[in-house]
Amino acid sequence: MPTPPPGLTPRNRLAVALLLVSTFVVILNETIMGVALPRLMSDLDIDAATAQWLTTGFMLTMAVVIPVSGFVIRRSRTRTVFLISMGLFSLGTAIAAIAPGFAVLLVGRVVQAGGTALMLPLLMTTVMTVTPAATRGRTMGTISIVISVAPALGPTISGLILAVLDWRWMFGLVLPIALVSLVLGALRMPDVTEPEHASVDWVSVPLSALGFGGLVFGLSSLGAGTGATTVAALVVGAAALSLFAARQVWLARRDDALLDLRVFRVPTFTTGVTLMALVMVTMFGVIILLPLYAQEVLGVDVLTTGLVLLPGGLLMGLLAPAVGRIYDRRGPRVLLVPGTIVVSLAMGALTMLPSSGALWFLLAAHITLSLGLALVFTPLFTAALGSLPAHQYSYGSAAIGTAQQVAGAAGTSLFVAVLTATATSRTADGLGQVAATAAGLHAAFQVGALISLVAVVGSFWLRGAPEPGPEAIDPAEVLDVAEVRGSSPS
Repeated sequence: MPTPPPGLTPRNRLAVALLLVSTFVVILNETIMGVALPRLMSDLDIDAATAQWLTTGFMLTMAVVIPVSGFVIRRSRTRTVFLISMGLFSLGTAIAAIAPGFAVLLVGRVVQAGGTALMLPLLMTTVMTVTPAATRGRTMGTISIVISVAPALGPTISGLILAVLDWRWMFGLVLPIALVSLVLGALRMPDVTEPEHASVDWVSVPLSALGFGGLVFGLSSLGAGTGATTVAALVVGAAALSLFAARQVWLARRDDALLDLRVFRVPTFTTGVTLMALVMVTMFGVIILLPLYAQEVLGVDVLTTGLVLLPGGLLMGLLAPAVGRIYDRRGPRVLLVPGTIVVSLAMGALTMLPSSGALWFLLAAHITLSLGLALVFTPLFTAALGSLPAHQYSYGSAAIGTAQQVAGAAGTSLFVAVLTATATSRTADGLGQVAATAAGLHAAFQVGALISLVAVVGSFWLRGAPEPGPEAIDPAEVLDVAEVRGSSPS
């Protein structure tokens, strides 16, 4: 389990430790569901379109809540946000664990997502607030362990549980850990930030929900085709998002924005978020396609699939501390450029996966991809957030989380759409089902390889070694200035 890095006060180390453990649990839960859908379809007597709502509903909730998280974190105490987040997650996990059918299980997943959506922005905001600029790379490297290892363990743990137990145990085994974390937070979580009082703009809330929710729903539905519902969701989402953005710009003039879009005025932040979105499109596409390739083309079982994907995630976790130390000494570019190149090479290798006897090839390609991602995530997160003034960390974290969700939906839908279209075409040409699926997967990986090349080019544009300045203010310096002025930092 990751531990908070050195250089923090005991009070801040406790806060970061509790947040790291809790974030690990909630992110682990995100990827547990994927390989379980076939079992759920059988046990609950539902079709694939219905079962997919257990994933789509989770993503929709995340897309709606994350944009609001920046406002909530800035206006609330650390302990309060933590208890809301873990309380919702624990409640949702309990509902899912005792669900008698699909409807109750979906409710549990939505409640879980509400808690999950608050946790990662809270962790990143807290870490950026309490960590000096000179050691942020190491600290964000620790966060990268959580972000990379937890999703990798999800499919493996799910496969192990489903091999011997009922699907409800996927939630029943997580619930005690979540409750312990909740109780520890209630007893020990310190408040490391001071809340700022401001009114909620109730016009922005529904605009945000319609905008980001509609966009994610539409993108998630594209893989199944461009029906009227999908087009309507994308149109409504785009229109609401435009109105939301315009209103946030207007509200920012009096510092009342629900999501302060002024963070995108900082070139380093905008470049970092754009590159992260490109990488996330590729990563989420691979996450959905590799299990399909292993099970549908190579014919391996769920547990074997999870075990094949496990080494890559563990490698990312093992490399994260070293990557953080290099970042602190050398800056982002020395990691980001070779990292994006390695990701691109791995995507190129995936386009050449054979249709049989390829399990070791698949394992090697996934490990190579994970190596590249390990070099990419810490520099992007740290450089992007570190370029912002301290009072905008919460909004920066919310913007990054929102970009992740939209990129994930876009990547999944894009790759699935290419897979479906190509496989259908090849089937019509007389290919068998397995061969047609393999052709579709190769075509989707080719699209991913092209996207990764764009990221390689963009990696040269991210600013060099981080230096505290107007864009990267040390929280300690902010506190000193505030104490001299007789007010708290904002």
